[in-house]
Amino acid sequence: MSHLAILCVRNEGAFLLEWLAHHRAVGFDDFLVFSNDCQDGTDAILDRLDAMGQITHIRNDGPYDKGGIQFTALKAAAKHPAVKKAKWILPLDVDEFVNIHCGDHTLDALHAAVPDATAITLTWRLFGAASQVRYTDAPVLETFTRAAPAVMHWPWRAAMFKTLYRNNNIYRKPGVHRPRDENPKKIDQARWFDGNGAPLPEPFVHKRIFSNYGKDNYGLVQLNHYPLGAMESYILKADRGRAVHSDHMLGVDYWVERNFNTDEDTSIQSLRTPRKAALDALHADKTLAQLHAAAVEWRHARFDALMQKEPFRALFGRLMMTPPSHPVPQAAAHFMVNYANRARRNRQTPSQ
Repeated sequence: MSHLAILCVRNEGAFLLEWLAHHRAVGFDDFLVFSNDCQDGTDAILDRLDAMGQITHIRNDGPYDKGGIQFTALKAAAKHPAVKKAKWILPLDVDEFVNIHCGDHTLDALHAAVPDATAITLTWRLFGAASQVRYTDAPVLETFTRAAPAVMHWPWRAAMFKTLYRNNNIYRKPGVHRPRDENPKKIDQARWFDGNGAPLPEPFVHKRIFSNYGKDNYGLVQLNHYPLGAMESYILKADRGRAVHSDHMLGVDYWVERNFNTDEDTSIQSLRTPRKAALDALHADKTLAQLHAAAVEWRHARFDALMQKEPFRALFGRLMMTPPSHPVPQAAAHFMVNYANRARRNRQTPSQ
């Protein structure tokens, strides 16, 4: 069964090989990767991986439509032969790692557990910075093991998901969080299931991008999300800008909404052995190893340059002063959700 992962990257060459090795171990057999405006050699790494038959690399150099860089890439992906032939599709970011809890922890085991699904929501589990200050060239999955609790009541971003969906023309285009462009002739065939294997109601078929609050959504599968990294890495991420709105510099607000470290979760190490074997094989290629080392060196040099600029130095200082985030208690979360619901109702009610 063909599984395609779609990835968009910029200046993330230091993390590519681990990400690819892990998702090979999970069971993805095809990768369509878009790069744009890279200074760290990410594009050269992808070119080498393409030449080795590991991935398909496309330079996403613009111009970009009004939806931004990532939407432009996904729009192009919809027309690509790799998308047309894939049986299952999952768009991902390089800081997202699929973590399957059932069977042998592969995609085949997940499908066996939810055989009727045409779409499965992989809810984020946010992994915090774990008090890491400096970036080191060490595996993300072994460095950052502190995460948000399985049950979160706030913020809604903690419950966002990516969608693994069957490519059977129910939806005709991939999207960032969910497939797009419903086929009205086939939409009634959609069968959405959550990460526990439970069927999902109609809103998920059409528009939802986050799971319900206040429940553990990770029984069968979760999406380990490492949006921060070490503080040093976050400075580079702030320089790069948001994935969707690249002109928006990241600040402490983004950090606080994601820096949860209350629980330890090492469940993704279930695939450590095949992941390490795949990663070792990639590093055995001398060209890849040299390009990876250059990307690591670029990160150190870029951090050094950014810290000589006041906005980034100030941000780093604020990160140093900001303690790990505490999950919002259920009662406090309900208080805020009630206001959100009131605002939604007011928007939907025509003014008199």
